[in-house]
Amino acid sequence: MEVLWLAQEEVKSVMDMNSDMQVVEKAFRQHGLGRVQMPPKSYLYYTAYNGDLRTMPAYLEEEDITGVKIVNVHPGNPTRGLPTVMALIVLISPETGAPIAIMDGTYLTDIRTGAAGGIAAKYLARKDSKIIGLVGAGNQAKTQLEALCKVFDPELVKITSRTKESSKQFIREMTDITPCEIRYEESIEKVCNCDILVTTTPSRKPIVKAQWIKEGTHINAIGADAIGKEELDPELLIRSKIIVDDIVQALHSGEVNVPFSKHYISENDIHAQLGEVIVDLKPGRTSEEEITIFDSTGLAIQDVASAHLAYKRAIEKGLGRQVLMF
Repeated sequence: MEVLWLAQEEVKSVMDMNSDMQVVEKAFRQHGLGRVQMPPKSYLYYTAYNGDLRTMPAYLEEEDITGVKIVNVHPGNPTRGLPTVMALIVLISPETGAPIAIMDGTYLTDIRTGAAGGIAAKYLARKDSKIIGLVGAGNQAKTQLEALCKVFDPELVKITSRTKESSKQFIREMTDITPCEIRYEESIEKVCNCDILVTTTPSRKPIVKAQWIKEGTHINAIGADAIGKEELDPELLIRSKIIVDDIVQALHSGEVNVPFSKHYISENDIHAQLGEVIVDLKPGRTSEEEITIFDSTGLAIQDVASAHLAYKRAIEKGLGRQVLMF
């Protein structure tokens, strides 16, 4: 039996944001209709190394595609010349249970997370949104901005990060992708004066204060993806409409996990899952004044849908190499 192996550069060569946003939105739609099987992420914590490992299986029943992602988060990895996040995705035949493809999932994790942020803003942000604020300047911030530029026509992007140099590097890399000025700001507060705010940091304490956020802002809260992580002031959650990607994962490890565990908010304070908004089971934004928050934990259905797209395109182009399993 042979399995197709796809390296990162091969995956990159067949993926684009527009196409990935289409398959990811379709996956969210199926999630909203209850047509997927997706247990919550399972975690192993490597406390001595400030890292963790997650496994993420999913089955999209209508598409009849299934697989599992194995992904780590080690914030100290860049000092070793390694990415903070690395991932491997295995696509599996639902009919036989046999693996059909193994591919790098690091880039796919970035692009599918960006795609989800763009889709969330499409349904939740004000249609006239013109100013985008970014807190964090890593790979997640890049794909978030790329996806938002597919939905909106920004007039200004503001960014801040832990170091000025990382923000400047971000600006150099994203200038050709973004159809407007990207401006470095020294403070998070200045970045928060925007229409769409994106946070992509590994923070374990709130870095965005409630009083900095004006009415009508939409926030993509991306960084909190494990127990104990949070980027937003709990007071901000209390005064906002909260939409999560998946309720079980969000309560366990999303932006809401710390405020929920400390009883600042309850499950009843979560308005909807994104898929429910997409299929009109629940409303999204209902006024120009309300603050909306998308709490993204990252779903296995996003990974499987994106990996299947890469697999189909790689087959069409004759990419990858077949590896004999047995």
